[in-house]
Amino acid sequence: MNIQWYPGHMTKARRSMQEDIRLIDLIVELVDARAPLASRNPDIDQLGKGKARLILLNKSDLAQEQWNIAWTEWFRKKGFYVIEVDSRSGAGLKKINAVVQEACREKLERDRRRGIMNRPVRAMVAGIPNVGKSTFINSFAGKACTKTGNRPGVTKGKQWIRLNKSLELLDTPGILWPKFEDPRVGILLALLGTINDEILDRDELALELLKLLQNRYPRVLEKRYEITDAGMEPAKILENIAAVRGCLMKGGSLDLPKAARLLLDDFRSGKLGRITLEIPDEK
Repeated sequence: MNIQWYPGHMTKARRSMQEDIRLIDLIVELVDARAPLASRNPDIDQLGKGKARLILLNKSDLAQEQWNIAWTEWFRKKGFYVIEVDSRSGAGLKKINAVVQEACREKLERDRRRGIMNRPVRAMVAGIPNVGKSTFINSFAGKACTKTGNRPGVTKGKQWIRLNKSLELLDTPGILWPKFEDPRVGILLALLGTINDEILDRDELALELLKLLQNRYPRVLEKRYEITDAGMEPAKILENIAAVRGCLMKGGSLDLPKAARLLLDDFRSGKLGRITLEIPDEK
């Protein structure tokens, strides 16, 4: 399954981000804790050279805690500051101000030596589509200051948000990169809902998810769908899910596209439990 998707507006968004980098002190990059590396735009490392960096492992409540801890350590070894957060509930957000001040300590000390006092840290919030940037900003600011949605690419333009005397955020549109060199990355992003479902073969995507679950979380299928033989072929498992959940078409035949949507929705919403799709040991 080879997935490529790069809407035209993302080229403009990348160019705008490149121009805005000079205005900021810190890049706050949100990634999906279920696939932290696949959900990182590699362009951001190039664009953000020389800037302080903070990685937020967002949706950490949907990922296994042991792998959240492992990914936190993995990113720290690469020189990033890292915090586990859940933007919807607000978990982890209280830690951010202190970490931002620590990440920008050298810059703040430089300002003080120059007699520049009380200038807020300016942070760019970056990440790929549908990773939760707008939800994060709304939760962090304590008010609905940006538009949110569950469709990739809801944020179309940049917005400055002053949170307090010490911190301003620049919200940016989510951008992907023009070509996924590793087909696995495209599949993981599609599973997370980063790529618009309307351009995907959801039946095939559901089979890819079943392969991943069989390999790492076989008991999830038994618990959620009462399927006892997790060793069967993914296509057969999808048929069983359709039968168990009453996904039927007129005439009583199995509605496999409906079962595929059900499976994907159950994964994305956390109904299958806390699942991590990629682990640091694989890198």
